Amino acid sequence: MIISFSVENWMSFRDPTTFSMIASRERQHGERVPKLGKYQTRVLPIAAIYGGNASGKTNFFKALNFARTLVIKGTRPDSLIPIETFRLDAEGRSRPSRFAFELLIDETIYDFSFAVTQKVVLEERLVKITSTSEKVLYDRRDGNLNFDASLAKDMFLQFTFRGTRDNQLFLTNSVSQNIDDFRPVYDWFENTLVLVAPDSRFDPFEIFLDEGHPLYTAMNEMLPRLDTGIAHLGSEEIPLENISIPEPLKTELQEEVKEGMAVRLLMEPQTNRIVVTRKDGELIAKRPVTFHPKSDGTEVRFEIYQESDGSQRVIDLLPAFLELSAQASQKVYVIDEIDRSLHPLLIRQLLEEYLSNCSTETRTQLLLTTHNVMLMDQQLLRRDEMWATERDEAGVSSLFSFSEYKDVRYDKDIRKSYLQGRMGGIPHIVPGWSLTNPHPTEEIEERTDAVEKT
Repeated sequence: MIISFSVENWMSFRDPTTFSMIASRERQHGERVPKLGKYQTRVLPIAAIYGGNASGKTNFFKALNFARTLVIKGTRPDSLIPIETFRLDAEGRSRPSRFAFELLIDETIYDFSFAVTQKVVLEERLVKITSTSEKVLYDRRDGNLNFDASLAKDMFLQFTFRGTRDNQLFLTNSVSQNIDDFRPVYDWFENTLVLVAPDSRFDPFEIFLDEGHPLYTAMNEMLPRLDTGIAHLGSEEIPLENISIPEPLKTELQEEVKEGMAVRLLMEPQTNRIVVTRKDGELIAKRPVTFHPKSDGTEVRFEIYQESDGSQRVIDLLPAFLELSAQASQKVYVIDEIDRSLHPLLIRQLLEEYLSNCSTETRTQLLLTTHNVMLMDQQLLRRDEMWATERDEAGVSSLFSFSEYKDVRYDKDIRKSYLQGRMGGIPHIVPGWSLTNPHPTEEIEERTDAVEKT
């Protein structure tokens, strides 16, 4: 679980900005808020981030995605670190970008942070936190790395650090050298944190083509209930030699696809997907299809690309919600623009299904960005589960929780206050602007009725 995430000098987030999933003292919906017993704290299972266009919501998503990619994929020897600093002042390019995570992994809290420029990792720190103490496993700065006393005598760790490039995280290199001391943190980024962009198809969908997968039945039971018109999903096996792909790619598939792996190929048209897997040593290609009921009781087959954008979005996102609701799951999903192509009532239904499976013992999380104000309902979400991004006149983004405001009672219509601009996080549209008068002379009035923050 994400306990907190901080970012500085990343895109529009110029100043240190912290996003916290630690629950406030609010009691509403307390029965579904996970408790970390030995740490005497509670961590929220969901957060919805609002904000006007270009306010920073997607930049927040990209910050998480950058950190994940840097950890699990690393960098090439002579490549630059692809950071995106704040560009609207003279200092942004010269300052490092900073990222810090506080994570719950297998009931243990880790604090992992790093600071990077395009050329070098300036700082990197990993701390293991127990209920009684904090152990700095390693601390890297000024070209040196200090280990905790329990690790300091491990000569292979020292050797591995000396072999870590300036543009590489030590965490990444240590795992590549089969060092297991810090692997739980690396594995969390690789296997637990899942980011879904609005314009990307969700890769894990392909696993649901396997009728033996434990969630295959649940997927096909849910689809007809969500008004997609789809009776069920299916697949058709295609001889690999019949797929029009370059020979070098076929060779690469033979070499790279291992038993149990699934590789997706996008064919023409762009949304027509081919899934290549290996079973019993042989490569198998399948094309996912859908089936719709006919009035005579039979079914007709459709290609995935023939489905509406909304139906395709449901097919892509439903596996995420099924995994979030699965017992013993610890997945953390971050979905940017969850409302893309989806009806507001359908999104609410999916969130209600997920939250109904949350309890004080669950360890899944869902973070989402949205413009859907129908979700801004205290019967659905707590105030500390609703956030907003806002961009000031200097182009600097900030991030705040609705729980920071005074006088927002649990029975208040928070949606009305938000749309009236009393809580921030909405577009600042110049008064008097219109398509026929794009340059009004009226001055922008200051908002005097804003709700006071604590």
